[in-house]
Amino acid sequence: MSRRDLLRLGGGLAVGAGLVSIAACGSTRSGGGKTTTASEVQNFESYPGLHPAAVNVGINRGGQSAGLIFMDSHFGPGQQGPIILDSDGQLVWFKDVSGSGEALRAFNLKAETYIGEPVLTWYEGPVVSGHGQGHYEIVDGSYSQVAVVEAGNGYKGDLHEFFLTPQGTAFFTCYGTGYADLSSLGGGKHAPYFYGVAQEVDVKTGKVLFQWRSDEHVAFGESYAPVPKDGTTPWDYFHINSISLSGPDDLLISSRHTWTVFKVSRRTGAVLSRMGGKNSDFKFGPGAAYAWQHDVTQQPDGRVTVFDNGTGLYVTQPESRGLLLDVDDASGSVSLVHAYSHPGNALRAGALGSVQVLPDGHIFVGWGVHGWYTEFEADGTALLDGNLAGSATQSYRAFRFPWTGRPHDPPGVGVKLTGEGMTVFAAWNGATEVSRWAVLAGNDPSQLRTVKVAAKEGFETAIAVGDRMRHVAVAALDAGGHQLGISAAITT
Repeated sequence: MSRRDLLRLGGGLAVGAGLVSIAACGSTRSGGGKTTTASEVQNFESYPGLHPAAVNVGINRGGQSAGLIFMDSHFGPGQQGPIILDSDGQLVWFKDVSGSGEALRAFNLKAETYIGEPVLTWYEGPVVSGHGQGHYEIVDGSYSQVAVVEAGNGYKGDLHEFFLTPQGTAFFTCYGTGYADLSSLGGGKHAPYFYGVAQEVDVKTGKVLFQWRSDEHVAFGESYAPVPKDGTTPWDYFHINSISLSGPDDLLISSRHTWTVFKVSRRTGAVLSRMGGKNSDFKFGPGAAYAWQHDVTQQPDGRVTVFDNGTGLYVTQPESRGLLLDVDDASGSVSLVHAYSHPGNALRAGALGSVQVLPDGHIFVGWGVHGWYTEFEADGTALLDGNLAGSATQSYRAFRFPWTGRPHDPPGVGVKLTGEGMTVFAAWNGATEVSRWAVLAGNDPSQLRTVKVAAKEGFETAIAVGDRMRHVAVAALDAGGHQLGISAAITT
């Protein structure tokens, strides 16, 4: 997508009656009464090649759910890639996927379980005409690749959805191109269009177990998206953007451009019901309707979460909302349980976004194109609010998950000489169990000794050492003082 397209879909940040950029608003980092504004890109002495987007934290009241924050940066300043943060906005892990020169991007980072083991998953590939044409990465707790999942039947994996099942299968979205006479809708007589595909494949074998195509079940007339007038630009009439399990036998498939959530049989592919859109089988109570929606997920108790992009291609809501809905299939009614709005600003996210119900009942919302994330108590009280810095920075979804990272790669180390001494910088990209750092130094690289031990502070810890040494390394220690890993020795 062009920058113009992204900004058009993104809307703006409404403050009062005007629009301002997120970067102009600034942010405060809680604690000690200090106010700090992060620059747009982070730099580290111990990882000189790592430059992710900086992070601003404006609300940090404590009491958040356990776990870390999972996002991606796929547009804006800094390197692009999957990113894990703690509640203070400190970097835990980042992978640069944009350094290859192939304009790769990462979307939809999650912590999941594959064959009983914890893993990370995400989409990786280019973005073409608003959707992905790539594959899906699965890595273990050491960040080593476990599997790569590719779409089947000639399709490419799409950025919008990917999740694993306990049976070792994966569900994800794809896009295909068809041609049709769209002259009755204002288009060409042999005009291209995009259709949405939902696939389930076996991760080990790549065998396609299930496939569903939107144009085999959903008419063009259900779309709210305008038809391109030139007859050559593909019309994205459906725009599939999420899949969710609905019990053991059915799926919920979200179509952004028809404003509809389709319940689909996993056995036959038949559309069982439509929730929202022009042909809805449900009636919506006050405040429950949505438009241009993302991340529709059925919860274990039957309720449904939706990120309402009502400020999309044209506006149906004054601001974006995370919705928790009560869906009654028997009566065909949808009622609003709670709507979650951004705590400080009327965010108008015209695209992307997510809503997650955490195990303790908290609600975690990712605000899509604006790169913000917020954790709420069930009643709407904001416990945490932050954003990836930069007015153009975007993140597809934001989640909170428990995660233990034990990287295969060694820690990073950097040194700056200061006066008669030196400052040693220690970090370990992806490690979650480091409590302290030991500085090992000496003039003989084969005889380094511990000269200082310091508590870990944030992603990178700066440790002042009174004497200069020719060779320096750092060792990561856990809370019990056990060594987790040791860096290579560098020459100062």
